Amino acid sequence: MRIVATDCGSTTTKAILIEEIDGVFRQTFRAEAPTTVEEPLADVTIGVTNSITELQELSGYKLVADDGTIIRRAAGSKGDGCDVYISTSSAGGGLQMMVAGVVREMTAESAKRAALGAGAIVMDTIASNDRRRPHEQIQRIRELRPDMVLISGGTDGGDGKKVVEIAELIAPARPRPRFGGEYRLPLIFAGNKAVRSDIERIFAGEGFALSVVDNLRPTLEHENLAPAREQIHDVFLEHVMAHAPGYDKLIEWTNAPIMPTPGAVGDILQTIARERKINVVGVDIGGATTDLFSVFGGVFNRTVSANLGMSYSVSNVCAEAGMEQVLRWVHLDMDERELRNRVKNKMIRPTTIPQTHEALVFEQAVAREALRLAYAQHRAFATKLKGVQQQRTVGDTFRQDEGAGSIVDPMLLDLLVASGGVLSHAPRFEQTFLLMIDSFEPTGFTAIAKDSIFMMPHLGVLASINPRAAMEVFERDCLVPLGWCAAPKGEVRIGKPALSFELRGESGVIAQGTLSGGQIRLVRLGVGERATLEVRPERGLDMGAGVGKPASRTIEGGQVGVLIDARGRPLHFPADHSERRTAVVSWVQAAEVYEGA
Repeated sequence: MRIVATDCGSTTTKAILIEEIDGVFRQTFRAEAPTTVEEPLADVTIGVTNSITELQELSGYKLVADDGTIIRRAAGSKGDGCDVYISTSSAGGGLQMMVAGVVREMTAESAKRAALGAGAIVMDTIASNDRRRPHEQIQRIRELRPDMVLISGGTDGGDGKKVVEIAELIAPARPRPRFGGEYRLPLIFAGNKAVRSDIERIFAGEGFALSVVDNLRPTLEHENLAPAREQIHDVFLEHVMAHAPGYDKLIEWTNAPIMPTPGAVGDILQTIARERKINVVGVDIGGATTDLFSVFGGVFNRTVSANLGMSYSVSNVCAEAGMEQVLRWVHLDMDERELRNRVKNKMIRPTTIPQTHEALVFEQAVAREALRLAYAQHRAFATKLKGVQQQRTVGDTFRQDEGAGSIVDPMLLDLLVASGGVLSHAPRFEQTFLLMIDSFEPTGFTAIAKDSIFMMPHLGVLASINPRAAMEVFERDCLVPLGWCAAPKGEVRIGKPALSFELRGESGVIAQGTLSGGQIRLVRLGVGERATLEVRPERGLDMGAGVGKPASRTIEGGQVGVLIDARGRPLHFPADHSERRTAVVSWVQAAEVYEGA
C-alpha cells in the first residue's frame, strides 16, 4: 500500500510518502514546496503538485500525471501512483472563528473549547458578561471577518432569553465571511434546544447558513463538545475550503475530508493517549503562535497562544516575560542592548536561523519563556467545568480553587511531545531535552520525545481512515524518544540532600547516587534499553508515591537518556546573579547541552 499525505501550511506545503513494507507501515520520503494559496498563483493545488513532484523525483515512483493531478492505482495494482491521498491545511491563516455564549466562564468557554479542539483560531468571544456594551460588541462583530460563528448558551430546558439576546446582537451586525462576500456566513447553533425555532427565525434571510447541533452544555455538570466539533469540520470543508483559492479541486483529489492542521495534530495525540492509556501534552511552537495540546483522563484540550512565537511574535515574548526572565537561562555574558537589536532583527527577517553559538543560546532562552507562558495559559484554560455545584467539607474551605483547578497535572503526565522549528531542528537532542524540562517542569517520571519532521498533522488525518498505519508510522518514524525526566515535587534546600536514586538494568546497576538541592544528573540510556529507576526523595519531596516515599518506574532509553532533576518544583533559581550564573552553567554542563560548554 502506498499513501501520499500533504500539509498545506501558511508558507510551505509538506508532502510525505508512507509505504507498507513487510507488513509494517513506514514513512519513506519527504518533500516540500512553497504554498500557493495567495496571489499571484492563488491556487493551493499548484503547491501541492510541486511538493508531490519532488516526492516523485526522490522516490522514483510516478505520482503526478501530465495534467498535474495525482495518479491513483487500480485496486491490487503494483504500478505507479498511490492508493490513498490525504491532506490537512492551515494555509491562508487556517480556520478562524468567532464564538459566543451567555456566560463567559461557562457556555462561552465551552464554545471556545469546542472551536479550539476542532483546530480553529478563536478571534473573539462574545458573552453577555464580557464587560462590553452592546454597541461595542456590535462594532467588534462587524470588524471581524470570521470563517464561521459558533453560538452556545443555556442548558436544555433552562432560560432561553439570554441566548436569544446574543443571537439578536449578531444578526443585525451582519459579520461578513473572510473569503469573499458571495456566499452566506456559516453559523452553528449549539445552545438550549428550546429556543431553536427562535434562532431559525432570527437568522432566516440574514445572509447566514445556519446549522443546528446538540447543546454544548445540556446540563451544568456535563459538556458535550463532539457534535459541535464534527459540525465545524463539516462546515470548514463544505463552506470555507470550497471558497478558498484552489481548494475545490483539492477536495476532489483527497480520500478523506481535509482537516485543519491543529485539529489533525490533536487527533493523533488523542489516538496515542487512547491506544497507550496515558496522559499526553504536545506543543507546536511556531514563528507567530504556540499551540498546546493535552489529553488527561481522556479529556482533550487545545489552546493557541497567538502572541507567543519565535519570529513574528518574539518581541512579544520578551515584553511579556521580561528580559530579566529570559536572561536567567543564559550561561554566557551578553549585552542586553545588543540582544534587543537581535530581537527586532528577528521580527524583520523572521525566516533567519541562529548563525553563532551566542545567538543559539539566546534563542533557546526565549523559547523557554515562550513555552513556559503558553503552558501556564493552557493549564488555566484546561479546567474542570465552571458552574458545577459541589458538596464541600470544612477542609475544602481552604482549597477554594479545587472545583476550577486545572486537569493538566504535571505529576500525572506520562508523555511530553515537542514540535516546531526551535525544538525539532535544534542542533543537539540534549538541547531539546533540557529545554522541554526547563519549560514544562514535569514532576514524577515523564517520557520526553520530539516530532522528527513535523508529520503529526499527516498522521492525524490518516488516523481517521487507517488507525494502524498512523500508529505504526508515529511510533517508528515520527516520534523520536529523547529520554526520561525524574523530578520530585516540592521546594528543595540548595546544597542539602534532596534525593538518592538507582538505575538498574538487566546486567546490574547502571548508575546510582545522591543529589543535593539545585543539582541535576544525566545518565545515558540508549534507544531500546530498558531499566528500572528508583528514586528515594527526602522529607517534604514527592515523586508520586507520597511525600518522602520511594517510587520506581520501568523506563526505556532514548537519544539522550535519563535526567535526575533535584532543582525542585517550581524550579529554583538563586537570587544572587553570580550564584544564578554558576547554577545555570552547572546545569548546562551536567546535561551536556552544548559541546565544550
